[in-house]
Amino acid sequence: MVASFTLARYPARRVPGVLARRRRVKDVPGLRFVRHLGTGRGVAMGLGGDLRRWATFAVWDREVDLEPLTDGADEAWSVRLEPMGARGSWSGRTPLPPERRAIDGPVAVLTRARLRVRSWPAFYRSVAPVEAALHAAPGVLAVVGVGEAPVGLQATFSLWRSTQEMEAFAAAPGPHRDVARRARTEGWFAEDLFARFRPYASTGTWGGRDPLAGGNGSVDTDAARRRSSAGTTGTSIP
Repeated sequence: MVASFTLARYPARRVPGVLARRRRVKDVPGLRFVRHLGTGRGVAMGLGGDLRRWATFAVWDREVDLEPLTDGADEAWSVRLEPMGARGSWSGRTPLPPERRAIDGPVAVLTRARLRVRSWPAFYRSVAPVEAALHAAPGVLAVVGVGEAPVGLQATFSLWRSTQEMEAFAAAPGPHRDVARRARTEGWFAEDLFARFRPYASTGTWGGRDPLAGGNGSVDTDAARRRSSAGTTGTSIP
């Protein structure tokens, strides 16, 4: 099993065609699970969206050719993700294995929640301080707010230099820990999912750079080639 995450920005004139094409990808061979996600504006994770930037999270049966179909994109970034542990569900499904394994090097984190309607005001009031703390956290390489709907179905994809730095942020006193505690005790979420991955073989740019390239993280392209040669070749998605 391998997962993938793609972030792509399109010219405004191409957005309707991109959305139409995405509705047809469920029949791609080897595709186990896929969600197409809107994104926040810039680095924002609250209300409001960027209609030109779209993300896709997918889970595949085997290592396949994941060169993303981002024809016409002004900019695109994609990464392969080795699942390293997950808890919770997504739309009633558990697309990722629960077994938790250690990660040496950069780590990718995906969080997703379906909010109870009564919790919307409290949740969105809490976004700004958590967002500020997250972007200032030691070890964070990149983060984007994504979601299946403008309100109520929220997710975050983040890249970290190490598991230790990611866990230190989650455990440290501050807005994130306070909000996580409130969400549990007050029952903000009707459903949630938290997953970790080992990111490898990233391609393209995200905001003009590859957050896993250079001194920030390691991109294991040799491992990607070995995995690809052992699997089957298929078609990816934007």
